[in-house]
Amino acid sequence: MNKILVVEDDRKTANLIRLYLQQSGYTVDVAADGNTALDIAHNWQPDLILLDLMLPEIDGLEVCRMLRMTGSVPIIILTAKSTEDDVLRGLDLGADDYITKPFSPREVVARVRTVLRRSSKESQPTRKELKFGDLLVNLTRHEVRIKDDIIHLTPKEFKLLETMAKEPGRAFTRLELVERAFGYDYEGLERTVDAHVMNLRKKIERNPSHHNYVETVYGIGYRFAEPTGHAV
Repeated sequence: MNKILVVEDDRKTANLIRLYLQQSGYTVDVAADGNTALDIAHNWQPDLILLDLMLPEIDGLEVCRMLRMTGSVPIIILTAKSTEDDVLRGLDLGADDYITKPFSPREVVARVRTVLRRSSKESQPTRKELKFGDLLVNLTRHEVRIKDDIIHLTPKEFKLLETMAKEPGRAFTRLELVERAFGYDYEGLERTVDAHVMNLRKKIERNPSHHNYVETVYGIGYRFAEPTGHAV
C-alpha cells in the first residue's frame, strides 16, 4: 500500500484530500508546515508527497528544494497561484507534477496514480551509468562527471541529459523532451527547453559554441551525439 504525505496548512483541504486518498486505498499522513513535512518525509519515507506552495515557516518551494537534495520521492505541487512563473520554479526544483487550486479531489487521486505509475516504471532495473568519452552520467546517484570533476546540474537539466543520452543519435522534438524529461502536458514548458539546453551545454561542453554532446537538429529539436566511448 503506497504512503502519501499531504503537506497543506488548510485543515479542511488537507482532510478532504486525505479522505479521498484513503478511500482509494492509500495510507496518508498530513503535515501543516514545512518543518513538520521534512521530519515526516525523513522518518516515514512516503512514496509520494502532495506539497502546497503557500506554507508557514518554510514555503513549499524551499521544502521541494530540500527534499530534492536528499532523495527522489515523487512530488506533486499544489498551488493557488496560476502564474506560469510559480509552476516553472517548482518544476525546475524537481517537482514531478502540479495541480492548480481549486481542484477536484478526484483529479488529485488521478494525478497521484499517474505519477506513482510513472515513478514505478522509472525505478525498474536499468543501466547504472552512461559513459561518453570524458562524460560520465551516473543514473543511480544522479551525478555527472567530466573526467574527475563533478558537474552540478539542476534536476531538470539532469533529466534532459538522461533522456537524450539514453538514446544517442535520436532526434527529439521539444515537445517530446517536455513529455519525457519533465512528464507534463503543459505547453508553456516547451519553449523553456531551449533555455535548459543552453544551460546544460554551458556545463558539459568543452566549448559551448561547439556542440560535442547536445546537437541542434534544425526544424526538429535536439539530439545527443556520442563523440567517443559508449554507454555502459
